[in-house]
Amino acid sequence: MGGVSRSVVSSGHAGRSELAEAFSAARARLALVAILLALAALAWWLTAVRMAGMDAGPGTDIGALGWFLGVWVVMMAAMMFPSLAPTVALYARMTRRRGLDHALLFAGGYLLVWGGAGLGAYGLFRIGRDVFGGDLAWHAGGRWFAAGVLALAALYEVTPLKDVCLAKCRSPIGFLLGSWRDGRLGALEMGSRHGGWCLGCCWALMAALFALGVMSLTWMAFIAALIALEKTVPWGRAVTWGTAAVLLALALTVVVAPHDVPGLVVPGSHSAMHAMTAMH
Repeated sequence: MGGVSRSVVSSGHAGRSELAEAFSAARARLALVAILLALAALAWWLTAVRMAGMDAGPGTDIGALGWFLGVWVVMMAAMMFPSLAPTVALYARMTRRRGLDHALLFAGGYLLVWGGAGLGAYGLFRIGRDVFGGDLAWHAGGRWFAAGVLALAALYEVTPLKDVCLAKCRSPIGFLLGSWRDGRLGALEMGSRHGGWCLGCCWALMAALFALGVMSLTWMAFIAALIALEKTVPWGRAVTWGTAAVLLALALTVVVAPHDVPGLVVPGSHSAMHAMTAMH
């Protein structure tokens, strides 16, 4: 009987220990999600401060490379961290570690990929200005070019490649199990891989942001909302088709009646001139 009693007591202690460990792990994951959301909120605030009054519409000068990359990485943190948080929390649970270092390295690898995308976008922007110059001015071919970018983004929304990349973002457990790497370097690599799939999913929406005004908080919030909806709501396919329809409607309106597009600063308008003055 004594042995049985000791066994029962030991089992009770073990059960309480496992329960306490589970609660501790859950608190750690909640803390991680809270940290990522807090970083996203801070990034939105910093973006609002740094970009205040700078939206001169499509074709707004994006400044020096260092300044742009700094703003771009902060923008990506603001736009992507809310939808990334569940994946990072799941990764933290699978590592069975209480420390946050691996999870933050995962998020850092993710941002590293988007930083590289920003570098590429900056290069394309500068090359376009140098090669085409005045041909892409708004009242020359700029309006048509912006509409073409929006139409291309709409088309990409309904392609098989978009579906493949979006599936990786919508099924983090499948991605993590299929791409698992141990250690801190593994965390960085996995975050980079996830960022690559996310880039494949969202690059066209980011191109649409440039077409509408990359320095616009309004359009930044709009694109971020579309990305979050595509990644999180149950009917993802319907959302991508809806996004495509919205982008096509914007493309048509930008050509036919740009002044009627809500939140769009038309280059050459009073608002655009004020923004350009503020940047100089």
